[in-house]
Amino acid sequence: MEANTRSTGRLPAAFLTPGSSSFMDFLSEHQPEMLPGNRQLPRTQGVIEAPHGTTIVAVTFPGGVVLAGDRRATMGNVIAQRDIEKVFPADEYSAVGIAGTAGLAVEMVKLFQLELEHFEKVEGAQLSLEGKANRLSTMIRSNLGMAMQGLAVVPLFAGYDVDRERGRIFSYDVTGGRSEEHNFASTGSGSVFARGAMKKLFRDDLSEEQAATLVVQALYDAADDDSATGGPDVARRIYPIITVITEDGFRRLTEEETSELSRSVLQRRLEEPDGPKAALL
Repeated sequence: MEANTRSTGRLPAAFLTPGSSSFMDFLSEHQPEMLPGNRQLPRTQGVIEAPHGTTIVAVTFPGGVVLAGDRRATMGNVIAQRDIEKVFPADEYSAVGIAGTAGLAVEMVKLFQLELEHFEKVEGAQLSLEGKANRLSTMIRSNLGMAMQGLAVVPLFAGYDVDRERGRIFSYDVTGGRSEEHNFASTGSGSVFARGAMKKLFRDDLSEEQAATLVVQALYDAADDDSATGGPDVARRIYPIITVITEDGFRRLTEEETSELSRSVLQRRLEEPDGPKAALL
């Protein structure tokens, strides 16, 4: 037992002691103060002002799923950042888009990435997509104290289920409640408008390119009605982040690809400012 309490070589003994396959459990045992939910906030009056990220959208298509987000972060009525990144790979076959308090959300994503990597190294296998969604739910629940003080994080999780051979989407609330969404989903302040656009345009037989175009249309509609959501900014060359996850893994569209998609949508909007209409039966 004494040997286990000492540092061996360059690594502390904690890293060499067998334990849980959960990185969060490891932190809880050895350095609980590093977990976001365990930090003590100063007493303040009212809601703490911090940059917030907004609209994230996802849509499935035969063979995979597209997850995308706009680039604007706001702080009250001020644009805090125009080119924030809100969509990140979680591992090879999944990704997470963040809405809510930007700093905490990015930190949570990094912790989630470590959680999945730690599990794979300890167990020698990847978590199922369902298991990944559950782990993220636990992490969101641990942030409930901060959420009650106005620092909420509400991500959208999507991935390719290698067992079911299809794309899947999971949404969350601030308490960590998890729901599987079918066909499409959105979160953030512009989610109502984005969801309306996707509901109008979604089809079961979308190609990958059509699904990517659909999410740009949805983000455009969200930006049209929600001031906290940023649309394609051609002047500054700032375009949505669009990711595709298929059986080949995670792929982020290049700036050239997103630029071409965004410009094609903008060109169509010159002819139809309110966007394409759903076909009538």
